[in-house]
Amino acid sequence: MPLPSHTGSRRIPWESLPRPVKAGIENVLQGTVTAATSQQGGFSDGLAVRLELSDGRRAFAKAVDTVAATAVGAFHRREGAVAAALPPGVPVPRLLGTYDDGEWVALVFEDIDGTLPAQPWRESELERVLDALTGLAERLTPAPRLPVVLPAPRLGGWERLTNHPRALAKLTEIAPRAARELDMHLSLEARLGEATAGDTLTHGDLYPFNVLLTDDRVVVVDWPHAWIGPAHADVVMLLGSVALSGINPEPYAARHPLLTGVDPEAVDVLISAQAGFLLAAACSMDSTGDPRLEGMMTGLGLASLRWLSARGENRRGENRRG
Repeated sequence: MPLPSHTGSRRIPWESLPRPVKAGIENVLQGTVTAATSQQGGFSDGLAVRLELSDGRRAFAKAVDTVAATAVGAFHRREGAVAAALPPGVPVPRLLGTYDDGEWVALVFEDIDGTLPAQPWRESELERVLDALTGLAERLTPAPRLPVVLPAPRLGGWERLTNHPRALAKLTEIAPRAARELDMHLSLEARLGEATAGDTLTHGDLYPFNVLLTDDRVVVVDWPHAWIGPAHADVVMLLGSVALSGINPEPYAARHPLLTGVDPEAVDVLISAQAGFLLAAACSMDSTGDPRLEGMMTGLGLASLRWLSARGENRRGENRRG
């Protein structure tokens, strides 16, 4: 089950943007927009467009009505603050400026002439991204000083499920083994604090739809969910998406330098917590939720559980042989 080819279903086109917001974005760019191409990737409400200017320059902009989408507005403001504070040399789009009138908030970035990694994953592209994560972690350790308070990592959700009968019933339907092993996941979740300790600025939402590949770079986009933790956290998150492609993540994990020497059980905690976050969110959605988002979360959550299960079976096999 690959990731959806078109993820977001609530994008707004450039033409629907209020005139003052368009003018604010053009003021940031000091130019006139002549063409705007909406981007399909991503799940948040609002604008996401590649812009062409009358002088030939290009840019990428995202914008949202914070009254209509309060949470997304908070994400945009936080992302702007994080992007502005990232040190030189980090492979991210350069923030050109922001527009914020109290209701609408917009971020304007350099345009990256790149493509999303193919899904299912191609080995060559996967290796490129995994290699790039080593350099990314090195540049962001220790974490740069940021002007905003970062959120808790979007990890864990098993305990929330136990207090939500309807969601727990849905979990039993879509992931019966996880429901049967809920006590194990709760035990792993209890160790989440120690497993997320560290001094690296991590992306916190590192899936293929937040990666762009150019001819010579791997660029990581969309940083509103960044948090400070262990250098290997983003690698673990990305490898969960590898399992969704039907690829065994374990050989990649076994040889990745950021996971060398890391306690295997600490990795299990992160994998379980990622699955817990995704499945708790998917199982808690009501009829007003984005069905593509729910499908993506369910698929990624189940893939992480398959990886976790395979790791347990491998260790049990090694113990029997030992």
